[in-house]
Amino acid sequence: MIIFQHATDLQRHLNSKKKEGKSVGFVPTMGALHMGHMSLIERAQASTDITVASIFVNPTQFNEKSDLNKYPRPIEADIEMLHHQGVDVLYHPDVTDIYPSNAEPEFDIDLGYLNEIMEGTFRPGHFQGVAQVVDILLHRVQPDQLFMGQKDYQQIAVVREMIRQKGHQTQLVMCPIIREPNGLAMSSRNRRLPPDIRSQANLLYHTLLYAKSMKQIFHITDLEKRCFERLKKPHFRPEYFNIVAGETMKEVRTWQESPTVVACTAVWAGDVRLIDNMVL
Repeated sequence: MIIFQHATDLQRHLNSKKKEGKSVGFVPTMGALHMGHMSLIERAQASTDITVASIFVNPTQFNEKSDLNKYPRPIEADIEMLHHQGVDVLYHPDVTDIYPSNAEPEFDIDLGYLNEIMEGTFRPGHFQGVAQVVDILLHRVQPDQLFMGQKDYQQIAVVREMIRQKGHQTQLVMCPIIREPNGLAMSSRNRRLPPDIRSQANLLYHTLLYAKSMKQIFHITDLEKRCFERLKKPHFRPEYFNIVAGETMKEVRTWQESPTVVACTAVWAGDVRLIDNMVL
């Protein structure tokens, strides 16, 4: 595995591979890697010739500086995981390589509705930061395919819209959620959960399963309210439980409104914020 910290070196290497006719698959991460990330790597390896991963904790997508400071950064363990998985290239820039201090980053897309619901409501500015850094990374890597996880379903919609507006020639591939044995969606944040709360955090998964099992029994509005109430347990504080159209992320009121209907939720587990979703 070759590790690059500077975009110019990365691009020189990848351009030489592309001239050989090699296709490039890209998996952007913020590190603190787990098997969910490795599933994205495996998908990239199966679909393209050269697999590129990035590790960059992007400051512009954190609403609270304390959350940014607490974000885990086990870089040595991450590098070992990627090496063991057989990743070809790791791009591990520092902040100045992504956001040069002498250049004002230009970013001119309008996320509209996608920036106003669910995560957009509770984390204002978050998706602008996500879209901005993914735009920069796509310019640097110029991959044929971009692999991202379903766990961040709304983020997938945001990145898809950014790709459309910016005209990137990259195919976005959404990969399934990987779960821990108890059903908790794998996340870098899980390692911050105290053991007693972590053992109960499959509450989100079981509530989503309940929604799926009850979808023909309750009206959607009623089902959202019931699921929200089910998430109110000691140490757990739900922010939302919304049932939306998979393509547009807009609320639906009948199951026939969209070919894909998704339940999305965000819950505070102690002082750690968890998200999850399920296609119903």
